[in-house]
Amino acid sequence: MKRYLYLAAIVVWTMIPASCDNYLDIEPEGKVIPKTLEENRALLTKAYSGYPKHRSKLQFRTDEVILDEFSNDAPYFRDIYIWKDVNPDPQTGQYPWVQFYNTVFYTNHIINEGVLTMKDSAEKDQLLGEAYALRAYSFFDLVNLYGKPYNKETSANDPGVPLALEIDLEQVFKPASVQEVYAQVLSDLENAKELINVELQETGKNYRFSISAVNALEARVYLYMNDWENAVSAVNRSLNYNDQLLNMNTAAGLPNEYTSPESVLALEDVYEASVNNAAFISNELIALFDQENDLRFSLYFVQSGGNYKSNKGGDQKYKCSIRTAELYLLKAEALFHLGNINEAKETLLSLLENRYDPAYINTLQAGIEAMNNTDFEAMLQQERARELALEGHRWFDLRRSNQKEIVHSFDGETYILAENDPRYTLLYPEDAKLNNPEL
Repeated sequence: MKRYLYLAAIVVWTMIPASCDNYLDIEPEGKVIPKTLEENRALLTKAYSGYPKHRSKLQFRTDEVILDEFSNDAPYFRDIYIWKDVNPDPQTGQYPWVQFYNTVFYTNHIINEGVLTMKDSAEKDQLLGEAYALRAYSFFDLVNLYGKPYNKETSANDPGVPLALEIDLEQVFKPASVQEVYAQVLSDLENAKELINVELQETGKNYRFSISAVNALEARVYLYMNDWENAVSAVNRSLNYNDQLLNMNTAAGLPNEYTSPESVLALEDVYEASVNNAAFISNELIALFDQENDLRFSLYFVQSGGNYKSNKGGDQKYKCSIRTAELYLLKAEALFHLGNINEAKETLLSLLENRYDPAYINTLQAGIEAMNNTDFEAMLQQERARELALEGHRWFDLRRSNQKEIVHSFDGETYILAENDPRYTLLYPEDAKLNNPEL
């Protein structure tokens, strides 16, 4: 870990965009140290742009896609697809670790050093708030990759990931517990909420955190903690700023485009072109859709021979970290667990009215209103799988729910991820363990 932080430090001093060179101070040691608001904004922009594309790779661990063994990228994804996490082929794409800590290092500089050198202003507060939010997002994703799913009864003892909160190249980092990581995430989000003053980022800058986005992320965090009351409160705060849904009956485009009215945070490329090229849509995902009445099917997928490919990714316009449809689904799930079944059904129907053929809505509504709790809970999870298909949520949803058995086939062989398989939690990367015996 110490070596990785050293590498991150080098990145900070040497990888500020060239266009910023004319205003960066050169310190006596020869290091470029951001001090002004503009310099720290450039640093945070670098942190945003370097955020890992881990959700894209994780598609191959789920039940959403089939790996095309004839694709040129198949060797890169094969061992991910068959969950071979121990001694994978050297060609295998690695899950991010150092990239997350690089992002954390950037945010730490702004939080610990930039705060002292920037002049007081609303813009300074906004920048600091974004740094706290981005650090929270980094640790949240890290712990959900490399730590066990949050469990209130065991999280204090479940190993999570190291918490790097200061710029200390000599510090030896040990994994914090899952509980400690979540506590830090929530603490950072509280700081972000106090500082961020931009309600909604304009299109093109919506990769940056806003008040709406911070509250939306907080809602997701509480959802993963099964803290239903706080999840609903956070969702409502976010929806106060943007509650729009794209009506597929009348509007063009897809809801996961960064230009969509649904966009809350457009930071990540969650379905890269290489994944799109190497993947077919699984029969299991296709079977979830009512192809006659569900308008999403023909928008989300395109036929390719005897298979289907995604229409939702493979282009920069599909950067999508959080959107309002997720918040409606999140709120409905939380309300259900709070026992507010009727309100949960109304919330879900608010979304579905924008997704199904109008001629079918009355039938759909009558069916949902007649559902018992068991059937409605299943409907909630199915709608989440349909709506957020191929947007990087599925692996995390499987982890926090039933961790079901998944079967993949490749080159004539069958591979099984068993129910509650330990491989639902990623191993710490070998390079990280070599450089930090505490992992």
